[in-house]
Amino acid sequence: MSIETISLSGRKVQVSNKEMTFLERLYLVAIVKGLIITLKHLFTRKVTIQYPEQVRTMSPVYRGQHMLKRDEQGRENCTACGLCALSCPAEAITMKAAERKADEKHLYREEKYASIYEINMLRCIFCGLCEEACPKDAIYLTTSKVLVPSSYEREDFIFGKDRLVMPLDMAIKNAQLNNAN
Repeated sequence: MSIETISLSGRKVQVSNKEMTFLERLYLVAIVKGLIITLKHLFTRKVTIQYPEQVRTMSPVYRGQHMLKRDEQGRENCTACGLCALSCPAEAITMKAAERKADEKHLYREEKYASIYEINMLRCIFCGLCEEACPKDAIYLTTSKVLVPSSYEREDFIFGKDRLVMPLDMAIKNAQLNNAN
């Protein structure tokens, strides 16, 4: 048995090196085919939109900026279980858990909370796996069109709890909407 006949995948194909004809060596046929494709695209409708006047519709599965939810009393939902950080394929989420003190009952729902919760937006791919992994429904990706503001400093792209936690007035409005439904 020779090395030429062995195939581990079973899909080995013998390639032939046939000589090119004179027309094939001139590449005229390939050039003409390319020009035909270019002419076809020249007469098709353009997809450019005039942005300020026309607004492109967003996809129904669009995922925007991250937000950490609060409950109706303004307490954070996150219990620092770490499932969002484990499910993140880009490893963009880091957190540090801490025990709740007696005087912090109005801030956190459970005994354990995330004292440090950071998302590196330079690494995040906005896949939404963190949102699906969270058992407490604490993190979600909003539908806002603002993703990450531009900056020249790398530190500005690491979002901490100061930029991720839902504002209190928004949490109260969400609770009122949920109670109305």
